[in-house]
This record gives sequence, structure tokens and C-alpha cells, in this order.
Amino acid sequence: MKVGVFLNYIGLGANIMHLSYCHHIAKVYGPITLISLANNLDQALEDDPLISEIKILKKNKNIIDIPNISSNLKHLKLDKIYIFYPSARIYLAAKLANIKEVFCYPLFKKKDLHLVEAAKQFTCKHLNLKDCSTETNFKINEEKINNVEKYFDKSKCNIVIGAGSSGPDTRWGEDNFSELINELNKKGEFFFYIQAGPDQVNVSQKIISKIKKKNCIDLSTLTVREIIPYLVTCDMYVGNDSFPHHITTQSQKPALVLLINTPKAYTDYSKNYHRVIPPGTNINNLDHTSLHSPNSISVDIVKDKVLEIKSK
Repeated sequence: MKVGVFLNYIGLGANIMHLSYCHHIAKVYGPITLISLANNLDQALEDDPLISEIKILKKNKNIIDIPNISSNLKHLKLDKIYIFYPSARIYLAAKLANIKEVFCYPLFKKKDLHLVEAAKQFTCKHLNLKDCSTETNFKINEEKINNVEKYFDKSKCNIVIGAGSSGPDTRWGEDNFSELINELNKKGEFFFYIQAGPDQVNVSQKIISKIKKKNCIDLSTLTVREIIPYLVTCDMYVGNDSFPHHITTQSQKPALVLLINTPKAYTDYSKNYHRVIPPGTNINNLDHTSLHSPNSISVDIVKDKVLEIKSK
């Protein structure tokens, strides 16, 4: 039986936070076919033995795109598909592709959708499970880890700084990150790996230019495939809400995420998460429409939290 999972999310992080549910399904039916809208997801999950193939579709919310989606699904020759989204468009496309069994989130209920709870309930219901884990172990070839591990000084605390983000209102800012690094350097032996993405190289360069000790390297020009071994090997992630922290936490490493204007659901599924939010803010009220200033989270608060996590 060939089973597919459709993740209707364009963000790499949103896809990776659903990895546990993909694994649950694969453990029942064997390695799955994963369909997604996220570019580079194939690079991120290429070593996962529970995923047999990955099909990336172009994002198109227009109803006239149903025949194109259906054609892509039909080509995959699936017997069963799990659609992790309340999309009538994708549901109809799957039916038109003559997939025998189509399971989808309850339709027309996108409002207030909690990504973690919705995925967990959906998986438990259709796999007949009483409970299922919301996190898993990220899969990576051991050779890739060995290739970067030799560059890590284990006598130091190696931190990936996630300075990039797809949304400008979720970024803490270059000045804050450079000041944080300078303050941490006064408190111990650290090495920093600055990650901001190929389209935000100027962000990482601005941070590095203001670091006094220069105990850092820039990862921003690397591909997703090249970055992942660093995310798996580091001691900690500190930074904005971006895809790297989803890999670090599911590699059983701590991640300190600065939730400025990001819903807590994105960090609700792993025991390895630590969060900092603007003072006086109710974490349950944070979302992408919040208007908090990046500077509402002070460097001292983040520094103290990093040192607290490091000491554990």
C-alpha cells in the first residue's frame, strides 16, 4: 500500500514540526510519500528512512488549480492520503485523483487552528491511537555529522544564532544579537554559528562586524542541506522563530526561541523548547498580528536565559 501525507504549508519549519505525525503513519504503513509546498524540504529530509519520496508543489490557492493538483497526486499512484489541513480544494483534488482513501482535517475550520493539537488529534483518530508523541528524532546521515563535528571545540558552548526569519516583524534585530554575543563572551567560553539565510546575508554580516571577540562563523550562504549538520551538532539554538530550531529540538538539543509576534503553537510540541516573550504579554495572545517591538525583549533577559540553559 502506497500512503501519502499532504502538508499544505509553505514554511520549512511548519513542515518539520509535523514530522512526528509522518513518522507515526510510516510506522503503520511503511515509508510514506510526502507532498508539500515547502521548497528545500527534500534537502532537509533526504536522510529520513521513513520517507520514500518528496513531491514539492507550487503554492496556488486558486480553485482552478484543482486539476493540476489532482494530476500531480494521480501521478504518485497513492492508495491512501492524509491531508494535514482543512482544505476542500486539496480534498477534492485527491478524490479526482481516484485515491481510494482520503482523510482530511474537518473542512472550513481553519480559524483558530492550533497546528500541534489539530495534527495530534487527526493522527490519533485515523491511526486509532490513544495518544501520539508530538516530537520525534530527526534523521541525518552520520557521515554528515562527522564532517562538521571535527570543527566543533567541545570545550566551548557552541550556539547557533538564528538571526533570520521569513517575517520582518519576527526578527529580534542585528544590534540585539551582536550585543547578546558580546555579553555572553564576558561570561564564558562560547563559539557562535550565525544563520540568517542566503537572502539575508547582510543581517549576519552586520552582526559579525560588531562582535568584538570574532569567535564565530557565518552559515548564511550555506544550503539547507549544508546547514543541518550544524543544527544537529550544536549545543543550543538561540534566535528568532525560523526553521532551524525545529531541527535542533528534534535532535534533542535545547532551543531558546524569541517569540515577538509568533503564536506559541510553533514551540508547543517539544520538551526541548525554551521561550522568551515580551514582558507583560500573555503568551496565549501572541500571533502574527501582534505589534510588539523587537526591542521589547531585552538583551539581559535573553543572556540570563542562555546562561540558565547552559548550566543545566
